[in-house]
Amino acid sequence: MATVEQKRVEEDEAGLRLDRWFKLHYPGLGFGHLQKLLRSGQIRVDGGRAKSDTRIQPGQMIRIPPVGSDAKTLDTKPLTANTMKHREDGDVLSKMLIYEDDKVFVFNKPAGLAVQGGSGVVRHVDMMLEAWRNKKGEKPRLVHRIDRDTTGILVVARTRGAAMQLTKAFRERDTQKHYWAIVKGVPVPHEGRISTYLVREQTPDGDRMRIAQHGDEGADHALTYYRVIDQLAQNFAWLEMQPHTGRTHQLRVHAAHIGYPILGDPKYFEHDTNWEFPGGVQKRLHLHARRIVIPHPDGKGVIDQVAPLPPHMVQTFNLFGFDEAALDD
Repeated sequence: MATVEQKRVEEDEAGLRLDRWFKLHYPGLGFGHLQKLLRSGQIRVDGGRAKSDTRIQPGQMIRIPPVGSDAKTLDTKPLTANTMKHREDGDVLSKMLIYEDDKVFVFNKPAGLAVQGGSGVVRHVDMMLEAWRNKKGEKPRLVHRIDRDTTGILVVARTRGAAMQLTKAFRERDTQKHYWAIVKGVPVPHEGRISTYLVREQTPDGDRMRIAQHGDEGADHALTYYRVIDQLAQNFAWLEMQPHTGRTHQLRVHAAHIGYPILGDPKYFEHDTNWEFPGGVQKRLHLHARRIVIPHPDGKGVIDQVAPLPPHMVQTFNLFGFDEAALDD
């Protein structure tokens, strides 16, 4: 015999609309049926009547009348090209995964894979995350981005509550982001601070960031710290770069701005016409999100993860004689 249930609202569901809560917990329950149950008072929140747009809070109890087992399960779909694609995407994500718990995924993103969609982008991480929806139907959420050609650490929230906390940590700059780059030349001084304003401009080759003046329309402040870890004569340097702000292309623009562009950067690497790209080095962007330290969304401790170098940077490190193990704690 079907019975009435009482379900408690979880911590990560704070502020969720009631209809959205039902979509997560009872994905098979149709909108019309839900509205009928609400209008008749069969669904209640803490004993009181509620509407579909009622915002719920942790600890509240939701009265669930008998809705049938079909309402609790996601629609099962036959094996099609689309479902096969989701399986393939899930396999790719599994290969990228370097850390997971019940609130967070951390991926090591390869070069050439966009994080989000855009002009000319047919495959990206945000789309691939559809393959990893949980039993409630929740899709993992992006909380920050890295450039398409940049490799390394990408943090993804598994729940709505985790996304709110992680986004707050990025916004309030409670994170430590460590990037490795190989640049042309050796910066002087070997350790420094780059502070500029950046503005986006459109060019025939797509959007590009440029140095701007304080007060220019659309200009945002950008602050980066860097230090030289090792060098190959006066020709190339291995930098650790820490962005204090998170502007588009920030590290790439800042490296070029001080006269030491990142190897393989298709937008900001400018050189004399007689300069030749070093033999044995792939013409790929040599910028890698190496490490992140961020407060855990559950409020306990931190997430501290390191991403292995991509193959093209391993090749360059070997060629230049750089030892990545010498720096890691």
